[in-house]
Amino acid sequence: MLGSGVLIYLLVDRALSAPRYRGQITDHFNGRKFHNLEGPSRRGFVDFLRWKLTGKPGEWNKWIDAEPGSPPPSRVDGEKLRITFINHATVLIQTAGLNILTDPIWSDRASPFTWAGPRRHRAPGLRFEDLPPIDVVLLSHNHYDHLDIATLLRLKKEHDPRFIAGLGNRALLQKHGIADVMELDWWDKTHVSDRVTVNCVPAQHFSGRSLSDLDCTLWCGFVVQASAGNIYFAGDTAIGGHFKQIKERFGGFRLALLPIGAYLPGWFMHPVHLSPAEAVNIHYLLRPGASVAIHFGTFALGDDGEVQPVRELQRALDNQTSNFWVLDHGEGRNLN
Repeated sequence: MLGSGVLIYLLVDRALSAPRYRGQITDHFNGRKFHNLEGPSRRGFVDFLRWKLTGKPGEWNKWIDAEPGSPPPSRVDGEKLRITFINHATVLIQTAGLNILTDPIWSDRASPFTWAGPRRHRAPGLRFEDLPPIDVVLLSHNHYDHLDIATLLRLKKEHDPRFIAGLGNRALLQKHGIADVMELDWWDKTHVSDRVTVNCVPAQHFSGRSLSDLDCTLWCGFVVQASAGNIYFAGDTAIGGHFKQIKERFGGFRLALLPIGAYLPGWFMHPVHLSPAEAVNIHYLLRPGASVAIHFGTFALGDDGEVQPVRELQRALDNQTSNFWVLDHGEGRNLN
């Protein structure tokens, strides 16, 4: 009986695992796995069990029944910039005639299964049918709440965008029939139009869709260089020296999309996620025209409650007049 259980586990693990990247050794890839350049190592499986056995989850509404946001414009041209916070890490960026989606997920669960795993506590802030034509999709890493195959397949079918991801993620997408994939290493770039360049930048996190493929593909953030100014999408990341490097390389920013959720318990989450207070510190380091909070209020992925990240963010800002925005789910806003 035990042997059959182990066999089932191995088969499921193999089925869920992402293909492994193979390439040249670098300062963040040892030939088999990727790694962060600094900071504490992420916690292991024993620590994960400790958290699940001793954690005290914050309060979440079972479901928030909210109306979706208004359909955004079809295009935003020139140096204008518009963003729509859909929810979690999914944001629509519109500028220079292009429509860019970050880490899109419209599925009910952030999971390989339809019957288990983190479930939505509210619908996406924008109906999929109300999306404008999508040209580019940015994928920061392969965790299920950031790389959702069902959503990506629907985007391919209805919009046929170009997908841009870190090293090693092309093979997973091609396995599911998505061919137009550009994969980049940290500090690589690709031109998506004559006015827009996408740069892959470091993040401090990890990857994996099962236990056996941990860190076998690259995690990253992105800087979009456009005539409207630089736009930084941090993806999932902990605090680290990479923020200073990004600031030094790209100078000023028109917009920064910074995660604030899944930060508790701190002893477990600190190596891989920003707390709201740390996000405020990064906001003051980068000094963008505006920062927008992401990665909160949709999936219960840590012990922080549904509204706790926003309250902590406001406390960290200390009621000062700030251009660190918390947009409602589905809210669109033009940047001046």
